[in-house]
Amino acid sequence: MTRIPLYRHKSPDINIYIDAYFESGDLVIEGQDIGKSVENWWGDSDYEYGLKVLSSEVAKLYPLFGVEEGDEEGLLSEIAGKYNTNTCYSDFMDFLNRNDIEFEGFTWA
Repeated sequence: MTRIPLYRHKSPDINIYIDAYFESGDLVIEGQDIGKSVENWWGDSDYEYGLKVLSSEVAKLYPLFGVEEGDEEGLLSEIAGKYNTNTCYSDFMDFLNRNDIEFEGFTWA
């Protein structure tokens, strides 16, 4: 399973990791925020979040990113090229919503 980092940030108060990968044909974007800032906000020093686009919906992404259908690594690369900032997780969810692509989201602290 190829895991591509979308965003990384390390500071004394917070570390942020957001990755994209495929799991059994489904596209997964996962993030984790760790540190004092997270504890102050959520009451726990670890906040995790993610979304999953099921394989039936992933097919809609290939033409939107100009990638040949089935080229998972190419799609990950294109996503990483466009969604690679601190807001990449919410920006990608907005993109999915704008293009009527269904996904499942989850969070836990």
